[in-house]
Amino acid sequence: MNKYQDEEFFEIVEPIINNAEFKKIKNIHHHGITRYDHCMRVAYFSYKISKFLHLEYKEVTEAALLHDFFIDEVSDKNKYEQLIKHPDYALENAKKYFKLTAKQEDIIKNHMFPVTTSIPKYKESWLVDVIDDVAAIYEKTSTTKNEITTATTFLFLLFVNFIKMHL
Repeated sequence: MNKYQDEEFFEIVEPIINNAEFKKIKNIHHHGITRYDHCMRVAYFSYKISKFLHLEYKEVTEAALLHDFFIDEVSDKNKYEQLIKHPDYALENAKKYFKLTAKQEDIIKNHMFPVTTSIPKYKESWLVDVIDDVAAIYEKTSTTKNEITTATTFLFLLFVNFIKMHL
């Protein structure tokens, strides 16, 4: 069942979520939920916002869904190495199973800027980068039951966006 209640979104993501290799991320924990749920959340909000902004929303949605498509490639890495290297592993897997555009490759590879040093080339890449940040903060705070106020979260996101815009 499509819990996001948007038929077009489901049509865009269906070929990816039905891929046997991609389904493996349903069993991997990520930010206190499954990596699959995290990718779906990032894809859904990327879809909604990119469509609203008249960007290449189908391209964005697919890339957002694939942004954390890695299985166990980082299991032997420390947390910092995982942060730095997982976009490359996700891109490698995405290219192995799906045909990607240059823009989609950029979205996947650069979704961790400024943690990674590669700067996004497209506004769609920046969009997914920010949505991934917001989703990760939401997931971490809601699953760990931390009492973070809306104002604090908003100020943090404002700060992250300010830094990203001035780098």
